[in-house]
Amino acid sequence: MRVAYLGPPGTFSEEAVTRCDLAAGDEPLPCASFPAAWDAVLAGEAEAALLPVENSIEGAIGTTLDLLVHRPGLLIRREVLLPVQQHLLAAAGTTLAQVTRVLSHPQPLGQCARFLRERLPAAGLEPTISTADAAIQVSRGLPGAAAIGARAAATRYGLTIIAEGIQDSDENTTRFLLVARTDEARTGSDRTSIAFTLDRDRPGGLYEVMGEFASRGINLSKLESRPVKGALGLYYFFLDFEGHRLDAPCAEALEGVRRRAHKLHLLGSYPRISLA
Repeated sequence: MRVAYLGPPGTFSEEAVTRCDLAAGDEPLPCASFPAAWDAVLAGEAEAALLPVENSIEGAIGTTLDLLVHRPGLLIRREVLLPVQQHLLAAAGTTLAQVTRVLSHPQPLGQCARFLRERLPAAGLEPTISTADAAIQVSRGLPGAAAIGARAAATRYGLTIIAEGIQDSDENTTRFLLVARTDEARTGSDRTSIAFTLDRDRPGGLYEVMGEFASRGINLSKLESRPVKGALGLYYFFLDFEGHRLDAPCAEALEGVRRRAHKLHLLGSYPRISLA
């Protein structure tokens, strides 16, 4: 199996791929962006893609949520939690005082906001397509440059860690989703993800949808909203609940949601891991 992920090698996404319990001979496939990894599966160039969906510091990753509802065809098959330690990487001999620009993916820049504000207040922040891409650019000799990324990126691209563990919280974890053409069979300990819209903004609309789960004793583990990318004030609601879509109570709840929602996207059922 080929698993697409945000490359190049040395990203946290690559590290997360190693936690997917791939079989011998399975092949990680680095891609230039999250949409490129998604498209690789749709095009048959990979059998699955691993994409980050939320971070304990920065919250939801909008690009992945948008792919789930705007680019149909893939379902969530598994979830992976990756503890993340961000490091400041630079050429050997570089001191913190010499750093005038910091390169990284926007997520790590946000995860390390306090360090950047307090220790490098004058440094320019430059977003890149990935943490590994930032490390590559710094390794090519950009003057005054440092990258935020993984220890693996420092090793791979010949950089030195000049500041360790610079994320705002030690409890920094990113949740990844493995998406494929099909989701998983029931295991007895599952989670299901859906997204839905309401036909109009009215009192009690969201309450009624959530009541379909509450009345059946189904625990909700996540609820958040994201604009539908149309008229202002219209949102997709992303909801995770415990149970498999084929479990009788869950199937009944989903049918109830279908009657109350304007549009319902079933995003997949998959083995549940603790998010605590």
